[in-house]
Amino acid sequence: MGQQQLLLIVLGVIIVGIAVVVGINLFNANAEEAAKDGVVSDCTNLGAMAQQHYKKPAAMGGGGNTFDGSGPGGGVAWDVPSQLAATANGTYARTAIAPGSVTITGTPDVAFGYLWVVTTIVTPTSITTTGNW
Repeated sequence: MGQQQLLLIVLGVIIVGIAVVVGINLFNANAEEAAKDGVVSDCTNLGAMAQQHYKKPAAMGGGGNTFDGSGPGGGVAWDVPSQLAATANGTYARTAIAPGSVTITGTPDVAFGYLWVVTTIVTPTSITTTGNW
């Protein structure tokens, strides 16, 4: 083989190698974004459930216009349902509760190796989600 042919083969191998590395990086970035979207979605759904609990009368097993059940008619404090405390996206816990708000923390599954956490603050009229990414 001539020098020109060897040079073209080496150049082709380098280009293919770079393309593989870029593809792997794009895949990993997309997987992390999908994990973030999943955890945020789960936290938002839990927030909507907390708002439903807030608005449900205490006589029907709700919070009676409180998240912690401290209203005049009694009530039950809201908590993350046990079947939703861990999903394919991550784990979820109620980290703070007061009569007018509840905080839900979502942590991605440890198998993913991500270090960020999602915090959702729920009030009777809003659901606000933030993350430390």
